[in-house]
Amino acid sequence: MAGYAPGEQPQFGKFIKLNTNENPYPPSEAVVRAVEDAARSGLARYPDPVGDAFRRRAADVLGVDHDWILCGNGSDDILTILTRAYVGEGELLRLPYPSYVLYKTLADIQGARAEEVHFNDQWSLGDDFTAAADGLRIAFLPNPNSPSGTMIELAEILQLAERLPCPLLVDEAYADFAETNCISLVKENEKIMVSRTMSKSYGLAGLRFGFLVAQPQVIAELMKVKDSYNCDALSIAGATAAIDDQDWLVENRKKVLATRERLAEGMVARGFTVTDSQANFVWCTHSERPLQPVYEQLKSNRILVRYMNYRGWGDGLRISVGTDDQIDALLSILERDEA
Repeated sequence: MAGYAPGEQPQFGKFIKLNTNENPYPPSEAVVRAVEDAARSGLARYPDPVGDAFRRRAADVLGVDHDWILCGNGSDDILTILTRAYVGEGELLRLPYPSYVLYKTLADIQGARAEEVHFNDQWSLGDDFTAAADGLRIAFLPNPNSPSGTMIELAEILQLAERLPCPLLVDEAYADFAETNCISLVKENEKIMVSRTMSKSYGLAGLRFGFLVAQPQVIAELMKVKDSYNCDALSIAGATAAIDDQDWLVENRKKVLATRERLAEGMVARGFTVTDSQANFVWCTHSERPLQPVYEQLKSNRILVRYMNYRGWGDGLRISVGTDDQIDALLSILERDEA
């Protein structure tokens, strides 16, 4: 099998990183204090195996009971738990294409099959996504999607879940930057589950913490499958402090959305086609200009973006929303390169 290849993470030298959708701003100061306190007092003992401190605070924020929440070592851990629980060897995991490439890797690890159902030209899904198939055990749906940043409306997701002969995981890694989310749908349909990460909107990519929202009878079964202590004491403390500071989230979101608009307008002004985004990145294509050389030109100027080439879709640049200064540097190089 081919392993998952993450975006470039240079460990030496100074780069402007706009390639892995990290938050360009540091997390809430409350997170730093909570991690420091946990480091001083909590490392000699095992952490809470279910992360109840986070579950209870997140439950208040999301409007569910704490037993509707499962904690994970990043949302990738949540995806691993779900794949391990639902999909056996030779069985089927369904996912849209193009989307998060880790989904297929998780199926490969299980010895399972991954069925890719192509988005249509408008980034919506047809009947193929809900069709019955031998061995179909779960479907993954990123919403907002990566690399496009597009969303499927809540009413359509509810219809997809009702038609699917299996559970539906809605991967909401970028939902805090979007206008809507699917938490309310979890209450309406047991088949719908929602995964979230603290990496993007809360600025905690280096801490590794994610969670799942599902009905409690589902969470109880998934608890049997997770690793015994899948979240450490520092990440539980930091994530709890982060989700507790909703004022920080509101202000951070405003900054990211304002810069996202500037980035999109700047790329359009330079001849790119930009898909309307509900995430903290934009997807850029160009009808005439080869894009791999653009990626390489930016990298030579120590600016990293993500170049992606999808069969049947062509290539594009996925550009994370950075600070205003970082986006100005990117746009300046592209303007200079055009000239």
